[in-house]
Amino acid sequence: MDILVGPWEALLLIAISLVGGIGITAIGPGGILVTIALFLFTDLSPAGVAGTAIVTHIGTGIVGSLAYIRSGQLREPQTRRLAIILSGTALIGTPIGAMMNSRMSGPVFGALLALLVMLVGITVLVRERRHPAGGTRARFRTVRSQGILGGSVALVSGIFGIGGPMLSVPAMVIGGMPILQALAAAQAQSIVVAATGTATYLAQEAISWPLAVLTGIPQLVGVWIGWRIAHALPTRPLTYALAISLIALGPVILLMRLTT
Repeated sequence: MDILVGPWEALLLIAISLVGGIGITAIGPGGILVTIALFLFTDLSPAGVAGTAIVTHIGTGIVGSLAYIRSGQLREPQTRRLAIILSGTALIGTPIGAMMNSRMSGPVFGALLALLVMLVGITVLVRERRHPAGGTRARFRTVRSQGILGGSVALVSGIFGIGGPMLSVPAMVIGGMPILQALAAAQAQSIVVAATGTATYLAQEAISWPLAVLTGIPQLVGVWIGWRIAHALPTRPLTYALAISLIALGPVILLMRLTT
């Protein structure tokens, strides 16, 4: 599937993908920006949007995981175990989500995407107000609770072509988990979500490889920048800015695409 875009649309996709990559490793929710951009600025079908977006998260997941291995979080036994559980459930949840996407019309996909975007923005704000730096006792301590979280995140990720960090990081931090530990585990899950989702959408011939490259490379650059920000600078202002932007984007998605 090859979808061409104009120069202005291409520049927007590159810029948004860079910001999305920064958000992935700095605060968690960021990957959805690529899905939004592909939905708003291309003529891709819902499956094409999700398939093209999800393939880019293979690279971002790998780069993000390597970054958090380097900084030590993914070498911690507790974080490694969490990452394995989240990744294992992704093998089941992601293909189911991708198959659900194939049954959606454009308006339905757009409406659900708008709702998801606003919900994530609100969740991030709640996370920051209640647990701005994470807690010392996480609610997701049992294998069962971690498995439910991982499966739910993978299902939604498969539908919309997003990476695991967007949903799992806010949930884990609200549950009391330290932010860097949550970010590290979510990066590892993102690899499995993206690889499994890519295989499923590839079977449907629903991936635009030129657009995947156009959005994937800036995301990789952003992931590295975001990791540096997460370890060197306060991320709370960036978190608030992204959360408010996501809440505002929900109605924009509805107005720009659902009325056309």
